[in-house]
Amino acid sequence: MLTISGMLSVALTLFLVIDVIGNVPYILNIRQKTGPLNARAIVLFSALLLLLFTFFGEPLLRLLGIDVSSFAIAGSVVLLLLALEMVLGISIFQVEGNGRSGGLVPVAFPLLVGVGTLTTVISLRTRFSLPDLLAGIAINLLIIYLVLLALDWLNRHLGEQVLIVLKKFFGILLLALAVQLFRNHL
Repeated sequence: MLTISGMLSVALTLFLVIDVIGNVPYILNIRQKTGPLNARAIVLFSALLLLLFTFFGEPLLRLLGIDVSSFAIAGSVVLLLLALEMVLGISIFQVEGNGRSGGLVPVAFPLLVGVGTLTTVISLRTRFSLPDLLAGIAINLLIIYLVLLALDWLNRHLGEQVLIVLKKFFGILLLALAVQLFRNHL
């Protein structure tokens, strides 16, 4: 049964984990490297991943012989690498092929819907009703889509220096999230 409090709890939790607003500087950096991003494809791919993990995440991990803690630790390593790239200004992400993936990799996965988000979905599935979880996911997908559509506006109005500061600041937060995820699953 869909409840306002459950839906809002799920939506807020996912919003904090996905951190699409905090990832704007990183997404802009990726777009600069790879070319135009396909907002619709990013949201659809993100939705597919979220729905697959909503219904099949934990059984899939069990089938592969991977426990949720190991999956979370792997996610923390990926977040750590992304954070180091943001904070130190180094390039870890390498464009594969012609670099025109439309942002599916690395924007949809692993940046927005990475291991941390997928682990969170598995956890939320045990605590909230399916309608609450699906509504919270839908709210976040809409927010992601709107932010991706507003990238040019955000880029113009924030300015290069603000984006650099935001990139470093959110890189530190992402680094802290990676450490927290690692510590929680030791």
